[in-house]
Amino acid sequence: MTVLKSTRNVVFGLIAAAGLAMPAQADVDFSGKTIEWVIPFSETGGSAKWANFFAPLLGEALPGQPTVVVKFMPGAGSTKGANWFQKQKDGDGTLLFGSSGSTQFPYLLGDPRVRYEYNDWNAVMASGTGGVAYLNAEDGAKFDGSANALQDTDFIYGSQGATRLDLVPLLAWKMLGMNVEPVFGIKGRGDGRLMFERGEANIDYQTSSGYLKGSTALVDAGKAVPMMTWGALDENGEIVRDPTFPEIATFKEVCEATEGCETSGEAWDAWKAFFVAGFPVQKLAFLPAGTPDDIIAAYTKAFQDVVARDDFAEISSKRVGKYSVFTGGGAQTALGTATQVPTEAKAYVTNWLSEAYGVTLK
Repeated sequence: MTVLKSTRNVVFGLIAAAGLAMPAQADVDFSGKTIEWVIPFSETGGSAKWANFFAPLLGEALPGQPTVVVKFMPGAGSTKGANWFQKQKDGDGTLLFGSSGSTQFPYLLGDPRVRYEYNDWNAVMASGTGGVAYLNAEDGAKFDGSANALQDTDFIYGSQGATRLDLVPLLAWKMLGMNVEPVFGIKGRGDGRLMFERGEANIDYQTSSGYLKGSTALVDAGKAVPMMTWGALDENGEIVRDPTFPEIATFKEVCEATEGCETSGEAWDAWKAFFVAGFPVQKLAFLPAGTPDDIIAAYTKAFQDVVARDDFAEISSKRVGKYSVFTGGGAQTALGTATQVPTEAKAYVTNWLSEAYGVTLK
């Protein structure tokens, strides 16, 4: 068993155990208050759809049933919003922050723009997600389950940045021998989908919530063809089909069917490490540093009550997908999997980013 697999098994065991702990009922009342949930991306992406799904449910579950309003602070691939949140202290429960893989990756890669420290924040909810890569109709007609017929095509992709969550699809396409030119600088994955819709890009990927909300309509209209998902992890740390999209092959399957693509070795180990850090625990909700314990307990119980709803599995599968949701101690433990990668994987990705895109990290 590899170190990565062993570590993930232990961590996910801790997550499962920690998620069972119920905090004491907090003596907190948010009656008449408005809670701002800040998302460091544009209003068109998967994080926006994730927060907009949970916000009204959270408002109903918190003591006093406050209004939860989602606000957006895009910029610098989400580091602008995260740096701002780092300065917020001693929360009174009226401010919540949503982080995603594109916020976590710069942190674990040592991006010099990062001025935030996850260990200072209080994680109260974490959820996994998946991702789907898709092609335009013309190139999709060439796709036969492998990338062999796509290797001579020049692809354009709208990207938030090479050190963001986009490095997972970018590295996957590189391993498949595809020529994908990223156009950096978009503020959210929804903006990448809009580029695809306008014909400015001919390949795209969306996290599950963004794909369900915006991209499935393109597929249904014959304007897009699903290529692959990133997959999901089973109990042994192996990549299996995404439970939200079981009919779509995983990158692992497409790689195995493509000449020159290997599911072992340095490139694969690096890709899998960043997939694990970026998707099984991708989106997290935080209260600021210094938030009192009773408020943290109130949020923990509220999110637990949301997940315990009789209709939660049905409504969440349609909006954000079929993925685990962790609360309280489970969320804090999950944070560790989202902000750690093996040294070898980090070194491989750092070298690749420098060689492919001229990105130099400290």
